[in-house]
Amino acid sequence: MMGLMASEETRTAQTGMAHTPTATSSTSSAERGAAAVASTPETTPGTGRTRAWATRLVVVGIVLSALNLRPAITSLGALLEEVRDGLGMSGSVAGLLTSVPPLCFAVFGVTAPRLARRFGPAAVVCAGMAAIATGLLIRPYIGGTAGFLAASALALMGIAVSNVLMPVIVKRWFPDRVGSMTGLYSMALAFGTSLAAAVTVPLTHAMGGGWQPGLAVWSTIAAVAVLPWLPLVRDRGTAPAQQPVRAAEEQPAPLRITRSRTAWALAVFFGLQATAAYITMGWMPQIFRDAGVPAGTAGVLLAVTMVMGVPLAFVIPRVATRLPQQGPIVLVLGVCGLAGYAGLYFAPAAGAWAWAVLLGISNCAFPLALTMVGMRARSGAGVAQLSAFAQSTGYLISIPGPLLVGVLYQQSGGWGLPIALMAGLMVPQILVGFLAGRNRTVEDEAAAS
Repeated sequence: MMGLMASEETRTAQTGMAHTPTATSSTSSAERGAAAVASTPETTPGTGRTRAWATRLVVVGIVLSALNLRPAITSLGALLEEVRDGLGMSGSVAGLLTSVPPLCFAVFGVTAPRLARRFGPAAVVCAGMAAIATGLLIRPYIGGTAGFLAASALALMGIAVSNVLMPVIVKRWFPDRVGSMTGLYSMALAFGTSLAAAVTVPLTHAMGGGWQPGLAVWSTIAAVAVLPWLPLVRDRGTAPAQQPVRAAEEQPAPLRITRSRTAWALAVFFGLQATAAYITMGWMPQIFRDAGVPAGTAGVLLAVTMVMGVPLAFVIPRVATRLPQQGPIVLVLGVCGLAGYAGLYFAPAAGAWAWAVLLGISNCAFPLALTMVGMRARSGAGVAQLSAFAQSTGYLISIPGPLLVGVLYQQSGGWGLPIALMAGLMVPQILVGFLAGRNRTVEDEAAAS
């Protein structure tokens, strides 16, 4: 079956040139880099057996990489109080700490297409996993708030480039299985997220009670995720010297992505769902702890929220690809989010498990957004540009949210105003989600503008 996937990917890549959008006026170097990603050869052309072997490695690499895209954040959320006490952070500084992930994703994510054009997506993801492993290993021990933030930024840089390139790799290697493969890595991502939230506190206690080893242990999984990408990097290096030149000559013209209303709607939708997700991962355990829930139980509640994405992240993309428009799914997820925030406001401890489940369902807007990135563009080049634009712009939009929650929490002395903010942001998320879910492509909109 893996050989069949590879052969289908090859045929799609050959026919995809027929759908290349026409050239427009001058574009940025980032857009040119994004347009070239889909044309960058992943491996040396060879036998069907070689292609099947490489495809299996890609599947393993995608799953292992996805497992590492959130533990850096949820492990910290489970121990945020201990980290604050250990480093002497105020509530505002802790809010800044929870805003670092989207900031890094926005700043470093935009560089991913250019890096992938130069080194290949496999090499960039491989380097990203190494950066995650290094950052997670050193950040608990580097000393001081500034060092902690710098090491976190290193790990988040690796996550950022991998975030952007996952849809690109899926579109290139599995163009006829975008829904199922997006579901697979979204499911792995959700599992890694929930696992870190659930076991970080017990692991910390088992290793002596210090928060440092409880955070550093997650570097091990990232180090393992480097391994499947290494042979793919070597294979690319043995490609004929003239092959990259041909790929560059044949690459499709970059889209004027900012002229697409769907691209902007998807970017805003991505930003609002990311705001909700990072507020949840960074602050939800503290909300429960302040309501009288024990620390270990608060971590498990966050794990419940995250683990809802394991089955739903596989189901939602498959359902979404079968619908002409994804607006109804956006509405269901938004209503679940509003109900969960209402529960946190009125009875955070009494209905804690129900609110965790509802917010977990709502957080599945993330795999839906990734699926729509693959559906709203016809070509691999279009997906590369749309992924970079939607994720970088979206994460920029999400930066103020976690920081504002920390400020409101410190100034008001409670969670009423922060939760009201979270619920209020769900309304525009539903509206732009309907716009992003319309059956359109960014290539058509850019050409018509």
